[in-house]
Parts: sequence; C-alpha cells; structure tokens
Amino acid sequence: MPGLTMTDSPTASPPTLRVEEGRATIRLGRPAHHNRLETLDIAALAEMFHRVTADPSVRVLVLTASGPSFCAGYDLKDLASTGESTADHGGIGAFAAMVDQIEACHVPTICALNGPVYGGGTDVALACDFRIGVPECRMFMPAGRFGLHYYHSGLRRYVTRMGLGVAKRLFLLGDTFDAAEMHRVGYLDEIVPDRDALARRVDQIVATILGAASDAVINSMKRELNRIASADMAPEAADVAWASSRRSPEVAAAVANHLASRKARKASG
Repeated sequence: MPGLTMTDSPTASPPTLRVEEGRATIRLGRPAHHNRLETLDIAALAEMFHRVTADPSVRVLVLTASGPSFCAGYDLKDLASTGESTADHGGIGAFAAMVDQIEACHVPTICALNGPVYGGGTDVALACDFRIGVPECRMFMPAGRFGLHYYHSGLRRYVTRMGLGVAKRLFLLGDTFDAAEMHRVGYLDEIVPDRDALARRVDQIVATILGAASDAVINSMKRELNRIASADMAPEAADVAWASSRRSPEVAAAVANHLASRKARKASG
C-alpha cells in the first residue's frame, strides 16, 4: 500500500493527484505561500474531485499539502477589488462549490493537516470526514474582520461539526485556536507527535477503510450521516448576504489594507 510522504516541495505547483491501490491522494503544492488557493488551483481541485468521483477504483481520498502549512485558503487578492471580478467568476464562488464537492465525495475522505490552516482552508479540511493533525497546527478564520459574510454551506459545516458556540468564536470573534483547542472542540480528530507519525496514522486509517467488507455500505452510511447532520436551514438568505458582502467596498478596502500590511511586514523583516 502506498504511504503518505510529508516532503517539502521547493517549488510552487498546482495541486497534484495520485491514484494507487484504491487510494487517491491530492497534495497542495504552494508551500512558500502557505498553500493558498489561486483561481487555477481551485479549478484543478474541482476537476480532481470530479475524477475521483468518476473513478470506480478509488475507495478512499487523502488530502494533504507540501511545506510547513496546510492551507491559507482563498487567495485574498481577488477580494481587493469590487464589482463583477474573479471573486464571482471562477474565484470565491468556485471556491465554495469546490469545498462542497469535497463534502459530497462518495468515498471516505481524510485530511492530513501537516501544519497551520487559515481562512477558507479551515473549511477545506472541515469538509473531509477525518482530520489528523500535528502539534504545530493552529487555525484562524478572518472573514468577519474583513466584513465578508461566509457562504451558507460553510457556516453549516462549522455549526454541525463543532457546535454553535465554537462557530461564533471563529466567525464573530476571529479567535485563533492552537492544536490542543482544535482537538478539544472537535476540529481535529487526533493529534499525532510529528509528520512521520501523521503519515503512519493516515496509512492506518486508509488500511481500515480499504479492509471494510462492503464499500457500498461504508459510502451509503457516510451519505446518510451527512444528510442527518445537514437537516436543512434555508440557505438562501445566507448566500444572498455572502454574495453582497464579497462585492462590497468595505471588503475590498479591508483586504487591500491587510495585503499592504503583510507586504510591509515582509519588507521590514
């Protein structure tokens, strides 16, 4: 059975997909930028999830990343301007649809969190069935600080997986959680000592899934459990607010200020 290697990639690249012996592994490949997802990456991931769904040989999916961080989420530059931009055409709207694809994947999904996760990256991992992390993990959701209303399906995932109080801490207060808190609130299923242990533990979970007597039963139970957790809460109002906020001048200004501050910190460092 192929193992999960946690090597750092020295160069930036789009996500990669490997399928072998019933296991699909998708790896994010922009470590120098904390694996933030650019427009082309989002399109590539959407296509990869489509390929996984269409491939009858795939029985489990592992999502991981190169470098010291897992994912910094959606590339904020697309939110630094108002109007009908890439934020609406192939950008943040496509990002939301791509994360929903992860959740809807018919086979069990495992996120190997090799480090910190930020913004929409926290939703990418949350859409997986299992999340295994290392002590260096931490998470932060800045949407509220930018005045950006998050999309309904993402808000639902946070509430149904971790509870309303935790979701409010993340979205309304912008709290930063370390690995221990991520585990305590149910974001991380397990914390392992280091990246080598992460690879071994993911391999163990993959082996358990591949050893199940009936893929059809496992996949059906996953689907029904998700349906039970998603007892509907009318998404239309939240998504209207999300669409409005992502095109607002307040979001554009807040993100532009954030990017300028980040550039200034890098220049001074």
